[in-house]
Amino acid sequence: MTIEQAVSELIALQRKMAAYDHAMGLIFYDGNTTAPKDTASNRGASLSILSEEMYRLGTSDETVGLLEFLDANKDQLDTAQKRMVHLLLKNIRDMKKIPMDEYIEYQELIVASDDVWHRAKETSDFELFRPYLEKLFATAKKFALYIEPDKDPYDHCLGDYEEGLTKAACDEFFGKLRSEIVPILKEISTKPQVDDSIRRGFFPEDKQEELAYYLMEKIGLDLGHVGLATTEHPFTTSLGSHFDERITTHYHLDDFVCSMYSVVHEGGHALYDTGSADELAYTVLDGGVSMSIHESQSRFYENIVGRSRSFCKMIFPKLAELFPEHMADRDPEEFYHAVNKAEPSLIRTEADELTYSLHIMIRYELEKRVIAGELEVKDLPAEWNRMYKEYLGIDVPDDKHGVLQDSHWASGLIGYFPSYALGNAYGAQFLSKMKETVDVDACIESGDFGPINDWNREHIWKHGCMYKPVELLEKVLGGKFDPDYYIEYLRGKCRDIYGI
Repeated sequence: MTIEQAVSELIALQRKMAAYDHAMGLIFYDGNTTAPKDTASNRGASLSILSEEMYRLGTSDETVGLLEFLDANKDQLDTAQKRMVHLLLKNIRDMKKIPMDEYIEYQELIVASDDVWHRAKETSDFELFRPYLEKLFATAKKFALYIEPDKDPYDHCLGDYEEGLTKAACDEFFGKLRSEIVPILKEISTKPQVDDSIRRGFFPEDKQEELAYYLMEKIGLDLGHVGLATTEHPFTTSLGSHFDERITTHYHLDDFVCSMYSVVHEGGHALYDTGSADELAYTVLDGGVSMSIHESQSRFYENIVGRSRSFCKMIFPKLAELFPEHMADRDPEEFYHAVNKAEPSLIRTEADELTYSLHIMIRYELEKRVIAGELEVKDLPAEWNRMYKEYLGIDVPDDKHGVLQDSHWASGLIGYFPSYALGNAYGAQFLSKMKETVDVDACIESGDFGPINDWNREHIWKHGCMYKPVELLEKVLGGKFDPDYYIEYLRGKCRDIYGI
């Protein structure tokens, strides 16, 4: 076999894998959006077959032989081809360490768990979900030990979403955030509270949907390639390639802000994915390189852009058009203060920027302890409630608003949560770098997101998975990641809103 023939087979292999991902992604997307409620077993049956085929394709002697041949001759490959071979070999070697029957069983478990989680959340019934969650945590730990038997299994889980991330690094990062955030929160509690009544009332779903599409277009999404649907817990997914992106939201009739920022958040994810260079499509390099970098983009658009004074000025005329009675005698400055109100709250996705990381810390500590065997799944609700009281001073009324509020564990995403807080911090440092060449506030206030998106595309999006996360960070920032940028950003926002 010549190198040219091998490279051609490499591309064909990835296109076939992308096709399987497309089919499996559509089944997942359908199950979380429009599928009838009693169809989980049907989806599970299809995913079982597709998972088995995907496993066989990825671990076959033919595939392994091809990749090892290319790896042995990598001096004849270009940079992108080398990266493809590296990522595919790593994934395949990891997958081969997991018995096929257990891999397929796990795919079926995720479908069943997600279905049961929806029902458990609706009825606030943790006991209904508990057996599935026990299996999910046990499987995550078991697979981690299969793949890296000499490594702490939770470090492996973290590395699944952010290559190289460890408990030690998270402990240091969260320790620093907590030491800075808690005193600010305590000082704010002594100040007069912000009036956020502008976001409360009755907001028809059709008007919220109109706002959602307006926002998608405004931030620069191509609606020919990005779709919108509703679901219990908003998410973004790519279907086969960055040419087909789906985002979801959830409309709250008594508070339009929830969906508004959900759309901007998920839109940030979609901008990142669709911003991959077209030549990366249908390869393992297509899309975001890690969940922390991904969250840096979603949280950048949701918070740094979306909760800025400039954005509130820009969007307010549209709000007045859609909700004229409610916005009468109101102004953009009131809206700016309302969406930046800082106070402890129950729901992570509705938390303000200051307290958000405390929500993440709770989830991080809990899943870390479960994987370590220091906490049993059955005790999660009580410990969740205790930590919400300790960290945020909040009494949790029921499991629907507590341990069942997020879909991540039901989808097997154990080790994902720290990505949100890291993404917040990355985004603040990206902002500082962006401002060296882009008048960010002027762009936002004028509604021209072109220069902002162009900067992100050039420095982050177009690279897809070409670089490791730490390599991309240093390439973008010209130096090391520094959480002090995020801390100072939070201080500045609180000074502006509360005068502290």
